[in-house]
Amino acid sequence: MTTEQLIVYIVVPLVGYFMGSIPFALLIGKANGVDIRTVGSKNIGATNLGRALGARFFWQAFLLDTGKGFLPVLIVSLFLRIWNANPNSVVMIPSWAPLLTAIACVLGHNYPIWLKFKGGKGVATSLGVVLGFWPLYTLGGIVGGLTFVVVLLAFRYISLASIVAAIAFACAITIFSQQDFPYLHTTLLGSDRAAMVVVAWLFVAMLIFRHSANISRLLHGTESKVGTPRKK
Repeated sequence: MTTEQLIVYIVVPLVGYFMGSIPFALLIGKANGVDIRTVGSKNIGATNLGRALGARFFWQAFLLDTGKGFLPVLIVSLFLRIWNANPNSVVMIPSWAPLLTAIACVLGHNYPIWLKFKGGKGVATSLGVVLGFWPLYTLGGIVGGLTFVVVLLAFRYISLASIVAAIAFACAITIFSQQDFPYLHTTLLGSDRAAMVVVAWLFVAMLIFRHSANISRLLHGTESKVGTPRKK
């Protein structure tokens, strides 16, 4: 394994995991006198922080959680693009390689080592990693983001909007991966396409699994809507 491959396949994903595991919502809550593990849903994500302290704090945590997924994936994506464009590069790095970092970031948020692997649900961090993986996942992320806004405005359930948006993202990736967009440099090999589609649906599976309690509340009509107090 070359030094470059070691960096892309092992070092950067490890950095991505540890960055993803930073519990920003928990830290913001504690800085403002609230341990969000003891209130509301007891989840350490931005939504529970927002319910406890207000919308301003939700957006602080949401943007930080998005950033901790965005930056590592963007960095390794740019490194890959520069490295493969260099005619002196001895080994080509596959287009799907940044997905390892993307998965690591989400796993870090969902299962942080600092909190005995009890983390958030990965919505904001997942958004960050897909926006950082230009251009294919970025396009899918825009589709998912728009879907999230539409569903949230229509039904006012963050959990429902997150799940539907994730499915829309994966469907978009499945469709886009079959196309070539020369002006966006997205000509992919078959193995690259397959890996990107599989990981997109893996993100959906992880997000749905982390929202299992929310799905149960949605089915029973007890899930809290945006702008209303959480039901006990």
